[in-house]
Amino acid sequence: MKRPITTLFMLMSIDGKITSGDSDELDSDKDWKTIVGVKEGIGQYYDLEQCTDLWSLNSGRVMEKVGMNDKAVAQFKSPVSFVIIDNKPHLNEKGILHLCSWLKQLVIVTTNKNHPAYAMNLDNLSILYQEKFDGEKLLDELASNYKVDRLTIQSGGSMNGYFLRHKCFDYLDIVIAPLLVGGKDTTSLIDGESITSSNQLHLLSSCRLIEAQTLENSFVRLRYEVLK
Repeated sequence: MKRPITTLFMLMSIDGKITSGDSDELDSDKDWKTIVGVKEGIGQYYDLEQCTDLWSLNSGRVMEKVGMNDKAVAQFKSPVSFVIIDNKPHLNEKGILHLCSWLKQLVIVTTNKNHPAYAMNLDNLSILYQEKFDGEKLLDELASNYKVDRLTIQSGGSMNGYFLRHKCFDYLDIVIAPLLVGGKDTTSLIDGESITSSNQLHLLSSCRLIEAQTLENSFVRLRYEVLK
């Protein structure tokens, strides 16, 4: 296999939502730890997150939502490296500086020739430019150029939808919070375009359950292998 082995690792509600509503002001990391019945057990997700792969893929939008652009230079170095897909851009120079001060390596993937990362000269910062986003090519490049053998994916619903349709998931590791969110426009575990005919059924992915684990405070962890 040329590309890394990938695992989608996410926290979601019982009804499959990964945020609190349809607004960038709302975010599960910030909001759910304030909700009675959820806050008591949410630390288990963050404990499990510490055991994920040393390479993690996310989006610039998520980085902006969790406040990376407002953080100062980190005081300690992490062994983890990030791949951030960021076209708008959502990350600014301060956010990139914080990430590079904290991470072992930061790879910015962008279709934006004016991304602020181009103006920064940091030893552990790399930029992968693509005319049009190509996730399969990205995974190949991570394996061949950066020697990434395992990758945890924690991006938003639309990007997760892209990886689903392109058969880029190998495993799922999902922590379910005892929470109902609702809202047809609220981001779910996997969004993106829906299929519209039966001749597209091959774009769906069936899974084999590896483990179902009951955690404390009514949280559940489900681990699956995605069948090829």
